[in-house]
Amino acid sequence: MLRKIRMATAAFCGVLTTLLFLDFTGTIHGWFGWLAKIQFVPAILALNVGVIVFLVLLTLLLGRIYCSVICPLGVYQDMVSRLAARWKKRRFSYSPPVSWLRYGVLVLFVVAMVAGISMIVSVLDPYATYGRMSSNLLAPFYCWGNNFLAYLAERTDSYLFYDVAVWLPGIATFIVAILLFMVVTLLAWRGGRTYCNTICPVGTVLGMLSRFSFYKPVFVADQCNQCGLCAWNCKASCMDAKNQTIDYSRCVTCMNCIETCNKAAMKYLPGQTVQKKTEVPAEIPVKPIVAMADSRRRFLSVTSLFALTTVAAKAQTIEGDGGLALIEDKKRLEKETPIVPPRAMSLQNMNTHCTACQLCVSVCPNQILYPSGKLHNFMQPEIAYERGYCRPECTQCSEVCPTGTIRSITTADKSAIQIGHAIWNKEKCLVDQEDVKCRVCESHCPTNAIQLVPRDPADPDSLRIPAIDNEWCIGCRACEHLCPSRPYSAIYVEGNHRHRIV
Repeated sequence: MLRKIRMATAAFCGVLTTLLFLDFTGTIHGWFGWLAKIQFVPAILALNVGVIVFLVLLTLLLGRIYCSVICPLGVYQDMVSRLAARWKKRRFSYSPPVSWLRYGVLVLFVVAMVAGISMIVSVLDPYATYGRMSSNLLAPFYCWGNNFLAYLAERTDSYLFYDVAVWLPGIATFIVAILLFMVVTLLAWRGGRTYCNTICPVGTVLGMLSRFSFYKPVFVADQCNQCGLCAWNCKASCMDAKNQTIDYSRCVTCMNCIETCNKAAMKYLPGQTVQKKTEVPAEIPVKPIVAMADSRRRFLSVTSLFALTTVAAKAQTIEGDGGLALIEDKKRLEKETPIVPPRAMSLQNMNTHCTACQLCVSVCPNQILYPSGKLHNFMQPEIAYERGYCRPECTQCSEVCPTGTIRSITTADKSAIQIGHAIWNKEKCLVDQEDVKCRVCESHCPTNAIQLVPRDPADPDSLRIPAIDNEWCIGCRACEHLCPSRPYSAIYVEGNHRHRIV
């Protein structure tokens, strides 16, 4: 029964956490965004004392429940291990801990966190790792599935689904995501929770606490016949059935041993391991193991990814050029200073606190956030203009950030924060190059920071060119995105190292 409760709770957390990275409407975040904020590393970076205390007390009371229920990467490993069990039974056996690797990785993680080396922190954080796997590898298929359903709905005059643009990651981000996916999947397929108990720093920290947990799986010595059935089903490889001992620092409280023991010799009880009998028979016959009947639940999360799309459809923003002429795509202009979301405060704050989980990238309704491919802020979000601009009325990235790197913000505050400043390039402006009238940048600036002035000051009737007042510009990039100049915009935004109030 305990195992079934654990599996149901883990499926609930795993499916909904995955949907947080797939939901492009923001509906799921309104109800279950708290699942991202109760993850261990994000809570530490956000200095969320309440969540940290809760997870510590939970571990001291029940063991590593976080690893088996709350952590999405742990739930994913359980799913892979369960699939592997269909091909090979009796996959596990007791193995001694690789302590030098566990604590070595933990020391590296702590040093990287203190020193602000975000790349190491983001790679080792299990939540961020799962987020990158979901947003880079799974989200495109989710959007393609949604678009297929929208295509079918359109044929029946239904507006339950609507077509969305499919975001594809950059090559560097994709390579990192696929490598992490392969490592985690292979280790889970071959060894169950090997990743959690040898590499994951969160597992090591919680393992140190779980040694002192109040409730633990324990042997009932008078009923145990040392058949080894519990050890064969222990995905953490922490049970020594011969000596009737358990390495509680690696036990993830999955309850497999309790569920599979046919002698009721495993219990989940308070206190230490039950003492063994003084006399042990010289030879104990090992009974043949009857294969346990597999549960009919096959992790419906995979199929529900396409079924649990939002019911409340949003109006689709359609951009066009007003005619049938083909328009050359814009090229991304490399900037000297990256532009990060409002209330990220500064580039330094982003580099030292962001774990690159890419949750903000997944939920951005304008699709202007993308993972950086630069080494100093690798995989952390930056703002690009190809698909849209940072609308002053949108605050979704600040609402979902679990680490507090992007702090909560109101629409009024956002309109007063300058994340960058606009620069006009005379050589690319259509007014100068083609002698035509153009007022796109002025008409779309939300803060009226762009005014048109006569190109020739001595001739008030001459064509007008933009003049930028950077005391009012907030760096939203509306001018850059909508500028008709191709392939590069005649007006572009450079980021500010530190955001300021205008």
